[in-house]
Amino acid sequence: MKESVGRASGDVELNGWWDRWLGQRDAKARERLIVHYSPLVKFVAGRIGAGLPSSVDPGDLVSAGVFGLIDAVERFDPERGVKFETFAVPRIRGAIFDGLRSLDWVPRSVRSRAREVETAFHELEMKLGRSPVDDELSSHLGITGTEFQRWLASIASTTVGPLDRALVAGAEPRSLRGETPASPSGAYEEVEVRKAVRVEVRKLPEREKLVLSLYYDEGLTLAEIGGVLGVTESRVSQIHTKAVLQLRSRMSASGMT
Repeated sequence: MKESVGRASGDVELNGWWDRWLGQRDAKARERLIVHYSPLVKFVAGRIGAGLPSSVDPGDLVSAGVFGLIDAVERFDPERGVKFETFAVPRIRGAIFDGLRSLDWVPRSVRSRAREVETAFHELEMKLGRSPVDDELSSHLGITGTEFQRWLASIASTTVGPLDRALVAGAEPRSLRGETPASPSGAYEEVEVRKAVRVEVRKLPEREKLVLSLYYDEGLTLAEIGGVLGVTESRVSQIHTKAVLQLRSRMSASGMT
């Protein structure tokens, strides 16, 4: 067993399971591997769950993540020279976010507020010819600046995960809209959406672009981004949430989401 699987060569038992699975597709070895790496699912689920409302059951995140782990075990190829953990984490994360999309985990009141902010972005951008600032948004919504910040804090939980998923996380789940799950033919549309998102991100104000880049491209946490910008973590969360809402507004106006 090559060390690229991700474990020290001295871990004879684990390497033996990998040998039996990769060489013989032994079902028992597969089960042992899944059990061995299950703490990885709990770790990823815990990180994601930290940014979600308390109404989201951590057990649901773990259950969804297990499917990602199973997929990783079945698809892993040590010949690629990548550690198993490195290979598995994105698949576990993706499975958890896909699971979240199938749940009505975003309260309707939060979705309603998100739509109001998105509409305010659209109307003010049309009127001003530029991105509106916080005071303009709160005034347009008929609320105080403090209340607007509270709105952003509640909406922030809908902006977790990869950007393409965050852009639709605040919408009505497919099950509530009466839509069927996406078919394979939807893959092309997803690619087009990602292209459109990249174009719209380049039009955002510099600070919003920087926060999105550091968060999605560089993988920094909100706290780490706050250290880079010299602001609080909560302020970074507000900037991030506003950026995602502004992108949602533009994508919705263009009929892409």
